[in-house]
Amino acid sequence: MESTDHTEGALSALPWVPVNIDGSKLLTKAWFGDTEYRLLLSDLNSVWEEEMSTDSIERRAQVLNKRLRAPVRAFCTRLRSVVWPCLSRQSDEESPAVRFLLKHEGDHLTVSLKSELGDVPLFWEFRCTPASVAVVCRELVCPFLSMTQVLHRHVGELTALLLKKDAEIQEYRENGAMLSRGRLQTEPFEEETYRRNFNQRLPKMLLDSLEFETELQELYTSICAARNTQKRKRSGEYSSASVNSFVPDQDQTSCLPPGMRPASPGSNQNYTRQQVEETEYAANKETLRLLPAAAAPIVTPADRSARHPKKKKPAGLFQ
Repeated sequence: MESTDHTEGALSALPWVPVNIDGSKLLTKAWFGDTEYRLLLSDLNSVWEEEMSTDSIERRAQVLNKRLRAPVRAFCTRLRSVVWPCLSRQSDEESPAVRFLLKHEGDHLTVSLKSELGDVPLFWEFRCTPASVAVVCRELVCPFLSMTQVLHRHVGELTALLLKKDAEIQEYRENGAMLSRGRLQTEPFEEETYRRNFNQRLPKMLLDSLEFETELQELYTSICAARNTQKRKRSGEYSSASVNSFVPDQDQTSCLPPGMRPASPGSNQNYTRQQVEETEYAANKETLRLLPAAAAPIVTPADRSARHPKKKKPAGLFQ
């Protein structure tokens, strides 16, 4: 469980990167550890994922590379060195040392690659399956919704700043200020006009929706970091609240009815004796009621007091 949480945290800290694999444009997220990795791919129609542990990597390596015997750490190191530059867009072109092949099989996606480890050919396949709804929401939907909210607020702040600047320039003009360089002169900003013109340009801006610029990648990672911090904080608060809710305080105990209050230390013995006395008295009373009137002795409260001397009840919860 800890390993999975660590992998999810490491993957969430990375941005989505647009890449070209075997002629197909995809958004990718990839994290490679020393003996494990996790990969996410999306064409905005589907999202695929693959998570491999040490044992899984070892088994697949033996099947795909029968002539090659190497520890899992060596495989992961080689995969990281040849795959990471391509999936992180550090290189715009595929390295000549590695060749990718993309293949769709139903709703699965397989990315095959061929490279070398030493002087021996190295083959590998990323066999990606459809990602779960939880993964899609965590890595795509929720961060992107947060990005739209942040960008919308950012636009609002810039709009307010522009209007304030226009008011400042107008005041300068009214006081006789002149613009020395005419090419810098601008028209007053009108929010409605700008929004209408912007909407008209939207079709051209959406021609390639798989582009994910560097500034947006940085915003994405910042939002994911903030969301993870809030998640850990809420988790800590929930844990504290859960623990406190099972520790009854003095006020909570005093609200309980007498029969439900927990006994104080040392009161169990006294409570048991009192309960036995009351039970015996009720049984004797029922027996006397069933006896004939002539045979029934008269038992008064004084007789009960004589047989059972009145004892001072202990002070405490059962008073």
